[in-house]
Amino acid sequence: MWGLVPLFWPLLKPAGAGEILAHRMAWSLVFVAAALLSVRRWAWAGELLRQPRKLGLVTVAAAVITVNWGVYIWAVNSGHVVEASLGYFINPLVTIAMGVLLLGERLRPVQWAAVGTGFAAVVVLTVGYGRPPWVSLSLAFSFAVYGLVKKKVNLGGVESLAAETAVQFLPAAGFLLWLSARGDLTFATEGAGHAALLAATGLVTAVPLVCFGAAAIRVPLSTLGLLQYLAPVFQFLLGVLWFDEAMPPERWAGFALVWVALTLLTWDALRTARRNAQALRAAGDGRSGGGVPRGLDRPVRVEP
Repeated sequence: MWGLVPLFWPLLKPAGAGEILAHRMAWSLVFVAAALLSVRRWAWAGELLRQPRKLGLVTVAAAVITVNWGVYIWAVNSGHVVEASLGYFINPLVTIAMGVLLLGERLRPVQWAAVGTGFAAVVVLTVGYGRPPWVSLSLAFSFAVYGLVKKKVNLGGVESLAAETAVQFLPAAGFLLWLSARGDLTFATEGAGHAALLAATGLVTAVPLVCFGAAAIRVPLSTLGLLQYLAPVFQFLLGVLWFDEAMPPERWAGFALVWVALTLLTWDALRTARRNAQALRAAGDGRSGGGVPRGLDRPVRVEP
């Protein structure tokens, strides 16, 4: 669903990116509020309101994801689908770099190689575009910051989206009222079908997230990580094959470097997960046999 979203935003024209974004923010709250009402999951809201620090982090997350959504909608409707897909390809590399710079995490050699290759890809694409790929970088950095903040907030997927869209709702509603006062609001002037599509932005936002949350508790994390590459792959293919965006040789070279970096990253993650699983099994066998094998007498640190 996330991979096919670029097909949806052009259907909302002649609404501009700002109006589409405001509708997405407002209707997402309506949808998730209805979902939470149906399952009667509201206890978390009272707890959140009693924690100013966590509420502040939710506000930061709401602001960052607003930037991410706005840039993405504008990019798709302005003919930059391929560049937008690049943002989600390089997002894992940006997340790793932020872990090093902000959290003091240490990288394995293969991870360093992946980050270096990703940086080289950005340089090649900057030469190819004649400018930095600012759409890609904006999407990658905003989503990486969003992930970092969400990690600290530690709310469920639907609850987190409800809290964030609650923060977004008043600015979104105010912007829509301002557009209406100027006579630039398309919601009530382009027919019932157009209005229904704008309202459907809430479904388009929330349904994939609900599915992702359901999958996260059923699917191994390594599998989930691999599946997330499908979204930018679909977006890239849509940009090239459906929207017929140009791909000169230097852009192919930049994307190829990104894919090499992601291949290195994925291979290293799978190898580390396998080694950790073997170490945990060996530790379990050692305990069941009345002793602990040498070298496993300390807790095993499972790498993310």
